[in-house]
Amino acid sequence: MTEMPMSAVHAAREIRVVFSRLRRRLREVAGLDDLTPSQLAVLSRLDRGGPASMSDLAAAERVRPQSMAATLAAIEQHGFIERAPDPADGRRQLVSLTPAGTEAILGSRRQREEWMARSLTDDFTEDERQTILAALELMDRLVER
Repeated sequence: MTEMPMSAVHAAREIRVVFSRLRRRLREVAGLDDLTPSQLAVLSRLDRGGPASMSDLAAAERVRPQSMAATLAAIEQHGFIERAPDPADGRRQLVSLTPAGTEAILGSRRQREEWMARSLTDDFTEDERQTILAALELMDRLVER
């Protein structure tokens, strides 16, 4: 096995640390403090993918159906989701976002993007922003690997 260059090991460590810190900061800015990361992930999945059954959501999030049932019950208490019979199979229920759930997701996304754009405007030069964009292209290449 070939030994990894120290620069690769250092870059891997720094990427992990910076992205963890950025993820935490974006969660703070999101405006949905009373939701857990699991609940936010389900809301985002429903926003992107549309209505889904509880078992499909559990499989997609890699959790047991019992855990997904608890997650959905908590989200439902906020009024962000609703359940309706599956038109293709009346024994199943489909979970979908309510208008309040859609607005919560869109509002949260807007808050995060505004915070980041404001920070990039206030704290970085145009050259630095271009460097960030170039680095993101490389990060995208890493993700696609």
